Amino acid sequence: MSGGYMNRFLWVDLTAGTLREEAPSADLLQAFIGGYGVGARVLYSHVTRHTKPLESGNVLGFLTGPLTGTPAPTGTRWTVVGKSPLTGPWGDANGSGYFGVAFKQAGYDAVFFSGISTQPVYLYTSGTNAARVSAGHGVDAGRGGAKAHGTRSAGLGGRCQGSLG
Repeated sequence: MSGGYMNRFLWVDLTAGTLREEAPSADLLQAFIGGYGVGARVLYSHVTRHTKPLESGNVLGFLTGPLTGTPAPTGTRWTVVGKSPLTGPWGDANGSGYFGVAFKQAGYDAVFFSGISTQPVYLYTSGTNAARVSAGHGVDAGRGGAKAHGTRSAGLGGRCQGSLG
């Protein structure tokens, strides 16, 4: 980890079903410090003002900052950014807890989702590996939610700790 960053972004194209890693520039990480700043800059670079929030051209980003995963008082913070269906041009939120630290420990500073999947999927990370996995086996369409919490991660050797829906 250099300067609090893992220097790895993950891009997930839900339409194509592909994942690719990107090393962010040091200039980006220094000029726009933290998940909120980096997220704002990445969205500005990748999403046009004409893109509607629920279109496949929108980008939804989950980001950690340089203090995430450290003993600092804000060491468990993470940020979500994207074009908001409520406000239109911008939406963001931040949270605290295990997610940010676990994501940083998986070796990533950010994950950006684009496109639209034709079926329910989830992102599985473990160590330095990431996979887009079908979640159809855990979806309870009749209740509009999911029952994936605590289920096996499609033979990937881990467990899904979140729920879908």
